[in-house]
Amino acid sequence: MNKAPIAIAIHGGAGVLTPGLLTSQDEDAIHEALRHAIDAGHQVLEAGGSSLDAVESCVVALEECPWFNAGKGAVFTEDGTHEMDAAIMNGADRSAGAIAGAHYIRNPIRGARTVLEHSDHVMLAGEGADRFLLEQDQPQVANDWFDTELRRRQWQDNRSGHKAPSLEPSHADHHGGETGVIEKPGHKFGTVGAVALDSHGHVASATSTGGITNKRFSRVGDTPLIGAGTWADDRSAAISATGHGEYFIRAVVGHDIAARMRFAGRDLATACDEVVHQELKALGGQGGVIAVSPDGDTRLSFNTPGMYRAWRDDKGLLHTAIYAEDDRVHY
Repeated sequence: MNKAPIAIAIHGGAGVLTPGLLTSQDEDAIHEALRHAIDAGHQVLEAGGSSLDAVESCVVALEECPWFNAGKGAVFTEDGTHEMDAAIMNGADRSAGAIAGAHYIRNPIRGARTVLEHSDHVMLAGEGADRFLLEQDQPQVANDWFDTELRRRQWQDNRSGHKAPSLEPSHADHHGGETGVIEKPGHKFGTVGAVALDSHGHVASATSTGGITNKRFSRVGDTPLIGAGTWADDRSAAISATGHGEYFIRAVVGHDIAARMRFAGRDLATACDEVVHQELKALGGQGGVIAVSPDGDTRLSFNTPGMYRAWRDDKGLLHTAIYAEDDRVHY
């Protein structure tokens, strides 16, 4: 008998990522970080574990890596602090958990999972989320634990330039790229996410972010909003998004992709590309999605020059990539 299919994909941000913005050493480090993160989830699936456990494992690995804007390495708010958003969703029953504006949870995706499993709610925010996660004995850290020198420099550059809040600038910024508004080179969205299909036929999605540099007023993007930046349904697909959150909210990207599959008969690739390359672009939104369907089909679609990403193909080969034409195969 053939083994039931499994599938997995991750992202670490999309944006104006073009060859030359990163040193070859940094490229190698990012490819290795992506490989390490997707391996964490793939091992869960290979052992017969759930897609929910797999996506959580991937995102925890990305949150622990300072290359990405989630957990350690999260961007600074205008006040010089960090506010974390995360969401996780189970396609088997569409249960979901999310946190927004959390300050002390070491791994925000674990906080979102805790909301899913130990509360009557879908989303908790701010001080209430902090208090709930403390009561649930989730590992806490001081807010400055999330600091990195790179993010501090980006925050200071943003403030000294009197710019509007920067939408998650890239690590390429310190190699000559510019921070600031979305059109400038070197800009990227640093949200991380994972989607997976397990051997039981269930899909799941998880997404985590530190938001945007210099953000004010407890701004919340699409990441923790179920149906926008995070969605999973065994009847269609699991989707995790990265991009200009306000546009992803307005386009309800995750649910729109799933709805096109369920009600309009689109396949996964067509549904993703219609939303990312048509709906989002018509609004002015930039970014991308990763998605996996219950039959194992996997799609990584983005309308920017690059997206940090990794996936397993239908032969089980591991791929990591940064730029649009990039593809490293790991045997």
